[in-house]
Amino acid sequence: MLSLDELRVSRCHIPDDPSQLDQRLSFERDRDRVLYSSAFHRLAGITQIVRAGELDIFHTRQQHTYKVAQIGRRLAENLVRTQVAETRMHGLDPEVVEAACLAHDLGHPPFGHAAETELDRIVRNPVECGGELSDAASDGYEGNAQTFRIITKLAVRWGRDAPGLDLTRATLAATLKYPWLRDLSDAKKTEKWSAYKTEEREFKWAREHCRGDYKTAEAELMDWADDIAYSVHDLEDFHRVGIIPWGRITAVEAEPMLIEGASAAWSKDPEWPADANSRLKSALDRIRRKISPFYAMTMESYEGTREQRRQLRNFCSLLIGHYVRAARLAETCDGKAVIIDPNSADEVRLLKFFARHYVIGLPALHAQQHGQKRIIRELFEIFLREGKAKKSNLLPMRMRYIWEDNQGAPHARLAADCVACLTENEAYNLHARLTGSSSGLVLDPIVR
Repeated sequence: MLSLDELRVSRCHIPDDPSQLDQRLSFERDRDRVLYSSAFHRLAGITQIVRAGELDIFHTRQQHTYKVAQIGRRLAENLVRTQVAETRMHGLDPEVVEAACLAHDLGHPPFGHAAETELDRIVRNPVECGGELSDAASDGYEGNAQTFRIITKLAVRWGRDAPGLDLTRATLAATLKYPWLRDLSDAKKTEKWSAYKTEEREFKWAREHCRGDYKTAEAELMDWADDIAYSVHDLEDFHRVGIIPWGRITAVEAEPMLIEGASAAWSKDPEWPADANSRLKSALDRIRRKISPFYAMTMESYEGTREQRRQLRNFCSLLIGHYVRAARLAETCDGKAVIIDPNSADEVRLLKFFARHYVIGLPALHAQQHGQKRIIRELFEIFLREGKAKKSNLLPMRMRYIWEDNQGAPHARLAADCVACLTENEAYNLHARLTGSSSGLVLDPIVR
């Protein structure tokens, strides 16, 4: 019988043969496979919040992912140094955490969450796009589940008998931020999930030695690293362009709106606490104290002076260091593997609300997303129609084998795969060519 360590490094398709390996260990090879994948390269052309390419100052999804990976590795390394026994008990390797962080956003479609919502709707009801009910995939579309589908099924590295990146069991489990399939009868499993029915076998294999619906320690750290990067680095971007008004955020008169808004957003969580408002008020007070030494953050409009840049860097570094140290491994295996200091968790929750309130609510962004959803629908309709009819001439070469290699999957799932594999420039340009608004160049295939 294999030990837990042996099970963690096992692969679904091609076992590691020590006589054929290079100098890397199994988890190091996982990390490198994700980093060098086409799906990771695509993230350079995908929205974080503002459309990729709109201004060079904004993070792309790939730049965000690099920072998540850096934070995730530092989280893991800190715990390996400070909690040796717990590291062994829970199974924690910094390479696995970094690999999971690098993979965590591979499934984000062009145009980010707006497109994700639209794809979920039309994959479940493709009749709206000229399809039939029999084409539908009842579990819809979700970026985390698409990530798992990419690394286990769609990515190309080996032959057809070994699809995906063939990552180790530990790394696959670490990518499962919501370790369940969609279940519309369970509120917790309705909005977020990490695998489709088409990957149920791979999901069960990855989770075979996990406890209930608990994430692995490595998945917990990936999730916390994502929250840290989102709450700090996205706010850094929007401070630079003057959208996040730190002076107003720290003003006393802004407090009721911020607390009530963040509490209302938190109330959608089944674990929303009764004392949410008082906890968030305390979190706001702590954030004010942290930012108070950095007068250029609250008293000046950002113009890129040397002092403003210095203070911004130091403030972000202060927050990240504090939140990295806020994580610890549980001393038992009875519940969550990673415990986050509640005060830090509350601060991060409030910082994330700042981004949603001041950025995601911008009217110009909503108008932009309205048009992007139309592009998503019309591309989906074309891919669905042409894929079902087996008319491959219209489909870029990269999409043809999606239909060829995955026969038996719901047609709507395959059409969504085609949409989700595009960068945003590819989506714009391919949509323009296929709808006739721009012919483009015959010698430019757009999608390579």
